[in-house]
Amino acid sequence: MTDIRGLGAAATPVLVDCADDPAVEAQILLAHVLDRDRCWLYAWPEHVPEPSQRRAFEHLLARRRGGEPIAYLTGCKEFWCLPLKVGPATLIPRPETEHLVEAVLDLGLETGARIVDLGTGCGAVALALAHEHPDWSVTATDISPETLAIAVENARRLGLSHVDFRRGDWFDALPASTRFHAIISNPPYVADGDPHLAQGDLRFEPRAALAAGQEGLDILAHLITGAPAFLQPGGWLWLEHGADQGHRVRALLHAAGFVETTTRRDLAGLERCSGGRRVSS
Repeated sequence: MTDIRGLGAAATPVLVDCADDPAVEAQILLAHVLDRDRCWLYAWPEHVPEPSQRRAFEHLLARRRGGEPIAYLTGCKEFWCLPLKVGPATLIPRPETEHLVEAVLDLGLETGARIVDLGTGCGAVALALAHEHPDWSVTATDISPETLAIAVENARRLGLSHVDFRRGDWFDALPASTRFHAIISNPPYVADGDPHLAQGDLRFEPRAALAAGQEGLDILAHLITGAPAFLQPGGWLWLEHGADQGHRVRALLHAAGFVETTTRRDLAGLERCSGGRRVSS
């Protein structure tokens, strides 16, 4: 019978054409099947999995070989050091989106600040902020009931019971009288005809959460024009966008009357998210 060491070694070449790090992905899938963490695999390399576990592992390898995202195969993705449940109804949180969290944290908002994450998906950004600031009032919205249910489950698992989840299409989910100190979103911003939509993990992720019109700016423009009505005077709007969209987003923010507009770059030096402040009067 093949032990953990042997299974991992045999699986690595199977994933060479579909994984950035085949050995690590093989370990992730094997640890998932065994309901252990990767450290356990290193500690017990001589362990021989049950036949049913080996079959389950081989099944996952075949699905990964077919291109399915590893996060969907395991049902989990870490974001801001938080383990989040994900599935085909949600986008897979990317490390780049953590820059959006950092942008809001750097605003220095006071205790009791009201924050809303529009189009929350699995809840990644909202839950990261709620985790860092239990004293903030965090609202998270999404139009998909299935997606919102996953975000609610993630909040429950993480013990973040103070997040208010609302279903609806962008601002339609919010009471008209509500005013927030910060509005944030990682909205769809890929152009409808972008070839990347037919490549890699994007092939399996929900299209409605990715694509937004001919230039990918439709939802970004909608959020920028609608945000002032839901912001406190001096409140902030921060949006993730494509690496080549920063100048367009800043122009839209200026046109909508936002001031102090700025853009943050990711670790690769690419423009990743932009924000601006509603004038105080």
